[in-house]
Amino acid sequence: MDMTTHDMATLFAQLGLDNSPSDIQAFIANHKLTPELSLSEASFWTEAQANFLKENWRQDADWSAVIDQLNVQLRH
Repeated sequence: MDMTTHDMATLFAQLGLDNSPSDIQAFIANHKLTPELSLSEASFWTEAQANFLKENWRQDADWSAVIDQLNVQLRH
């Protein structure tokens, strides 16, 4: 059984991104989504990152709640 905590830091690590609180804050400050663009369609993701986000959100996997949080934060 997977007991990993799926929070923003672990999501960033899973995506291969720097995951310190300041790195996450900087990423969110520097990347924004328009209302019509889905999270996984953003140009700043690699193909692998986009696929991970899309598939885990679509499957309502353990990652979906934190993916939703990232989606909301990138729209503010």
